[in-house]
Amino acid sequence: MLDQIHLLAAVTVLGVLEQAYFFLQVIYARRAFGISPPNISGPPEFERIFRAQVNSSEYFPIFLALLWQAGLFFHQGLSAALGLVYLYARYCYFIGYKTSSSERLVPIYFSSGVLWSLIAASVLGILHFFLSHYLGLNIIQLLTA
Repeated sequence: MLDQIHLLAAVTVLGVLEQAYFFLQVIYARRAFGISPPNISGPPEFERIFRAQVNSSEYFPIFLALLWQAGLFFHQGLSAALGLVYLYARYCYFIGYKTSSSERLVPIYFSSGVLWSLIAASVLGILHFFLSHYLGLNIIQLLTA
């Protein structure tokens, strides 16, 4: 069974490490700009870093759920590859937002597209499971016949 989830697990760990990196960037920015918790306002440079981290954290559970659903029901390799692309896009989003709020736009749209791809893979995989398990219809066999 582990050979069916090892890629998903690896991408999950990379995602957690990326989140930790974003958290550390906020800590470093707090020190650099002298902003003590729980304050979340300060110079625009700090606020952009803080918002980039918060926005990334908000999307992380959605990403994880879709990564695992698509990987378990559709295809582990494709889901893991999409997961890596998503993590890279999120990194670009963070770095772009850190620089300027307008620099975040292309990476956020791209990462949203990756999430939609994971949604599509999840839905197709789950639909195939239901049809084959409960109705005995194998869509893949029907399409290739």
